[in-house]
Amino acid sequence: MLKIIGKAASINVRKVLWTCAELGLPFEREEWSDDVHAALNPNRMVPVLVDGEVTLWESNTICRYLCTRYGGAALLPAGAGPRARVEQWMDWQATELNTAWRYAFMALVRESAAHTAPAQIAASASSWNRHMGILDAQLAHTGAYVAGKDFTLADIVLGLSANRWLMTPMARPDYPHVAAWLARLEAREACRLYGRNGIP
Repeated sequence: MLKIIGKAASINVRKVLWTCAELGLPFEREEWSDDVHAALNPNRMVPVLVDGEVTLWESNTICRYLCTRYGGAALLPAGAGPRARVEQWMDWQATELNTAWRYAFMALVRESAAHTAPAQIAASASSWNRHMGILDAQLAHTGAYVAGKDFTLADIVLGLSANRWLMTPMARPDYPHVAAWLARLEAREACRLYGRNGIP
């Protein structure tokens, strides 16, 4: 059975849990312990997946692996073009979008003592909102899901990111296509289990 290591409230662990639920994969989840698990990930971060002899870290990579290993072509298409469209939005989430929100999130949610500069908080929040506008425009273009007409891994990773954006106490523009997309996601049982629970 799959073993997923990390707290269930973590946004990155929830990507993996949501993916498992979509694929109907049974799993066991363990809390992270430095004493027990540090050798599994040199970054000492979650999630970590253990699948027999395969041990992986990095949440988006784990989600890709699960789809490739366990017949998840509906979530991660086999064709080069359709797969690349899903992966470009997953990579955009992990690089561009995450970079945009980091300072504001650390200040407004984590209340980090190292993230208190008002100008940098404002700049990060503005960048975060601008990037969510890019997502809104993409959803207006597809009329359905992030990578096109079908639900994919891109919707899982960005659905969790959108939830973080909504839960962070800051001013946000009204993005109607994001709102409609989130409503579509919440029609899925796996999203109701893992998409809007936990901390931002």
